[in-house]
Amino acid sequence: MDLLNRWAKSQQFADELLERALGESSLSSPDRAFATELFYGCLRRKLALEFLLAQLADKLPRALVVNIVTLGLYQIFYLETPAHAAVNESVALAKTHAGAAEAGFVNAILRRADRDRDTLRDRLYALRKTEPWVYHSHPEWLWKRWAARWGVEPAEALCAWNNQPPPLYIRINTLKASALCEGLPTPHDSRPQVSHPNLTETARSGDRRRTPSLLSCDIQAEPTDHPLCWRVTEASGLFGTKSFVNGEFYVQDPSTLVAVDVLDPQPGDSVLDMCAAPGGKATYIAQKMENRGRIIAADSSNSRLALVGENCRRLGVEIVASLACEGTHLDRCLRGEEFDRVLVDAPCSNTGVLRRRADLRWRIEPGEITRLATLQGKLLATAAKFTRLHGVLVYSTCSLEPEENEQVLDKFLATHRSFTLETTRELFPPRDGVDGAFVARFQKTHAA
Repeated sequence: MDLLNRWAKSQQFADELLERALGESSLSSPDRAFATELFYGCLRRKLALEFLLAQLADKLPRALVVNIVTLGLYQIFYLETPAHAAVNESVALAKTHAGAAEAGFVNAILRRADRDRDTLRDRLYALRKTEPWVYHSHPEWLWKRWAARWGVEPAEALCAWNNQPPPLYIRINTLKASALCEGLPTPHDSRPQVSHPNLTETARSGDRRRTPSLLSCDIQAEPTDHPLCWRVTEASGLFGTKSFVNGEFYVQDPSTLVAVDVLDPQPGDSVLDMCAAPGGKATYIAQKMENRGRIIAADSSNSRLALVGENCRRLGVEIVASLACEGTHLDRCLRGEEFDRVLVDAPCSNTGVLRRRADLRWRIEPGEITRLATLQGKLLATAAKFTRLHGVLVYSTCSLEPEENEQVLDKFLATHRSFTLETTRELFPPRDGVDGAFVARFQKTHAA
């Protein structure tokens, strides 16, 4: 309830609020997970829950009471929490934080919701035809954009994907985890499979192995189609494990590994990571380079660059140097330097990762996509200056929007004739089973 109240009154993102709140709490692991599910779930299903409340109340109460009722409705309609538990806990919240009269309102609304559950579900389901964005709880403009681009069924599948809690993945850090177990690839086996058609979050059929013995403790996980990426099946206590403290893994979705695999850095290379924080891709680059070579990790935020340093220290990465500089102004800091490989993991609308960013759908606006596309074009043009002849330039986003992906490439190629587009990859969550992403690889084939 407190998190929902704070989210509505501030411009902070839900994950920032939750991280701070959990850091200050003494909740047990199951209660932390339940609080996370309630907070994120109410944000994901915000539009649908508002519809249900409007069906039940002639006049909406003040925001605090709305949030209390919303928590009860989410449990009744989406978590299948026993009605008496959802009602009683919500009424108790209202008695403590609102008052007796408003507690009576909460009690009446939730009991009616339980009694008329089937009817209300039918009404909500009917919106799939008339107002599908309400049923799927996405902004109307975003639903219409996706439906126009892909059709109704793929748009529905994407919305359904976004409304589910995301699984947790770890990337095995071969700089620290060197003892191999049966079936786990060596660092040389993990060379990028650029042509691999799909990545999936599910374990390969008949290949349900225990977590590799190279980890210091028995983390419960299962393999994915990426040889270094494992899906965590029991996340409680993960960040307190010896293997985490020792830097034997990094929490990272398989989709975020594609850009580095396509970049294909080699030991001894010089690499520029232009938007590096918090360091997931930079540390994976160093891993693939076997800690031999040079990586400049640039970012505009000193506080976020501090995270790059922390992650490098934990993971045993020794070849990364941080540079505090905004990407479009890098030529002021790196005058005349050229690199074998340059990565532009550009700031974007994040529409490919809405499942992980529960509230982001309510924060982004249509105009943001246009603004970001302009910035992305400038970053890519800057990156071209630092790519040496025959060097590789990789552009990536976690956006699904063509303005931020294909159209950025078209404009870049029209003004940078010395670069050749070699390959592109687009990950669509319902099809590929991982977060959305777009990756393009260029080579500088002749002098400008």
